[in-house]
Amino acid sequence: MARGPDFRRRKPRRFAAFRPLALALSVAALLGSASPGGLMAQEAATLIADRLEIAADSRLIAEGSVEVFYQGRRLTAERIVFDQSTDQLRIEGPIRLTDEDGSTVIVAAQADLSSDLTEGILQSARVVLNQQLQMAAAQMVRSEGRYLQLDNAVASSCKVCAGSTTPLWEIRARRVLHDQTAQQIYFDHAQLRVAGMPLLYIPRLRIPDPTLDRSTGFLMPTFTNRTDLGTGVTLPYFVALGPSRDLTFSPTLTTSGAKALEVRYRQAFETGNIAISGTLARDDIQPNNTRGYVVADGVFRLPRGYRLAFHGEAVSDDAYLADYGISDTDRLTNTIQVDRVRRDEYIAARIINFDTLRAGDFPSATPYLVTDSTYIQRFQLGALGGEGALRFGSHTHTRQSSNPLDGADPDDISEGSDMQRLSIGADWRKDWVTTNGIVLAALGEVRLDTFDISDDATYGGSPSRLYGAGAVEFRWPWVRAGADGVAQVIEPVAQLVWSDDDGDLIPNEDSRLVEFDESNLFSLNRFPGTDVVETGLRANLGVSWTRIDPAGWTMGITAGRVFRDAPATGFSNASGLSGSTSDWLLAVTAETANGLNFAGRVISDDDLSVTRGEVLAEYGSPQVWFNTGYIWSVADLAESRPNRVSDLVLGGGYQISPGWQATAAGRYDFEADSYRSADFGVSFKNECLLVDLSLSRRFTSSTTVRPSTTVDLSVELLGFGGGTEAGPARMCRR
Repeated sequence: MARGPDFRRRKPRRFAAFRPLALALSVAALLGSASPGGLMAQEAATLIADRLEIAADSRLIAEGSVEVFYQGRRLTAERIVFDQSTDQLRIEGPIRLTDEDGSTVIVAAQADLSSDLTEGILQSARVVLNQQLQMAAAQMVRSEGRYLQLDNAVASSCKVCAGSTTPLWEIRARRVLHDQTAQQIYFDHAQLRVAGMPLLYIPRLRIPDPTLDRSTGFLMPTFTNRTDLGTGVTLPYFVALGPSRDLTFSPTLTTSGAKALEVRYRQAFETGNIAISGTLARDDIQPNNTRGYVVADGVFRLPRGYRLAFHGEAVSDDAYLADYGISDTDRLTNTIQVDRVRRDEYIAARIINFDTLRAGDFPSATPYLVTDSTYIQRFQLGALGGEGALRFGSHTHTRQSSNPLDGADPDDISEGSDMQRLSIGADWRKDWVTTNGIVLAALGEVRLDTFDISDDATYGGSPSRLYGAGAVEFRWPWVRAGADGVAQVIEPVAQLVWSDDDGDLIPNEDSRLVEFDESNLFSLNRFPGTDVVETGLRANLGVSWTRIDPAGWTMGITAGRVFRDAPATGFSNASGLSGSTSDWLLAVTAETANGLNFAGRVISDDDLSVTRGEVLAEYGSPQVWFNTGYIWSVADLAESRPNRVSDLVLGGGYQISPGWQATAAGRYDFEADSYRSADFGVSFKNECLLVDLSLSRRFTSSTTVRPSTTVDLSVELLGFGGGTEAGPARMCRR
């Protein structure tokens, strides 16, 4: 049997003198003496009001701060009249109806709805989707609990200030239909207006509502002007193939006659994801040639903690990436890798294919196929003490050329030299701390390398080499703590190292560029690869000073030098490590509480002649940010650098106002006394609009790439689908 009305008195929350009547009723009671199987007998609703009247003609009248809760929906109004005979609700506002998940809010002055709030007509209505897109009309029809139809409607995500009825942009339509289930909005005879001025007419328009992350349809176009390709427009079309797959077509047309099409495919799997993109183009830069580029990436989780990652790319010609502004890379790398990283273990195996785009490179002399494998296991040594590690590795590389002699390039590597290598090694370190804070350490390593070299007149055969190194280390940190909480640490370090190798000479292909810095000042072997090892008796000396301020900034200085018993071999002059005594190393770092970070490094001889130097600085705050870097290096043919390097790189941005942002970046070559590149951009973003304008200039040229200037413009109307996140709302003028 259906229960009768349940009358309950609601106590006021704010004013004790005001004691209105509060009611909570079931929908079954609202519908009268229905049978237990009648409508809504099992779906409970709740009504709360200040006053309630049940009229003799089976009408229920609720007045004063009325609230209705049903199936997750919430309705607030000033007066509700429920007519049992017609199963209709007459609602007087202001009315506010919130959907189940809160993504849709309907506001109206008056409404006639069915008892379950799924059917009816709302007067002077406005619907707000995901707190972004608003649609308003004099009348709105709600049907089937799914559709909202607005006649002579206006849609916009822009804020409208008091005293103005014109948003920044709006879409006016003869009819708008919102399918809440499909999360789509359909416009009939749509007109896009900007600042009240008609800009574009579209007979039929479909857009996703803001609650939908992915939907098939056109994306916002991008306009481009390039000195080599002319003015062009790119109009992407997105295809949602399912919840985990999508496809994007991006055709580009230009005034120069150039045509391009980019296709991107993405798919997510339970254990990983893939992304494949490809472009095809026809232009006047290379007439009668079809140009293009393809790239594929993927990452997958494998059993037992392993990971599979791959990257592949190919291009039709050396200049395509630069001509179309896709990338500045000058060497393509195709890689497939399997690895696993644990606390005391590292396993990795990879296959690499290189394809050079550099004008000065010899493709036949560049290793086109490389394989690498690494296994490292770290462990604690019980009786001996300390920490040790076992290392296994393999490497192969193959060139297209079979020429066993050196070619026209400046290195000493034979054009066709191929190599295979197997390595096994171990290292160990143990520290002792004395009562007065001195840290003493003993460390060492040993490695056996075997090679198989072919197509090389100098090093051909199967050489092998045994390498060993041992060292003792002395550290004495001096700590001073001030009354203000500032801590200072001065730590002198002395390391005595001896190492030697026994075996055959090996061509140096993986250790030609050596960086001398604070990270390897106290290394047993400063060569980054395996082909060359550092030998002899030497002393690594240095001192560091660190200041830590509780106010939020730190500073550190490291200085050091290497002394040898005999002149070093294998190091270039530009490295600062050649000869019996290395150059001085001075490194400075600083970090402040307000976001400023600085790092500098200088390598110089006793006469303060700088061999190499670099300075990096960055700063970040909500209003302004920048990063800059300067590098200087002497010329060195051993490092394939016939001229000095003196380059300055700058980049930064400024938040002009809450909606306006400006950015700039550039690179200047002091040796050539010319710019390499320059980029400027300005963007505007508020709650409903994103405009991005950028200007870039490439000044460098080669046999395949010409200087060019590019202007890009993109405009995005925010509030549709899962696009760009909205920016700060406009401030209204009083």
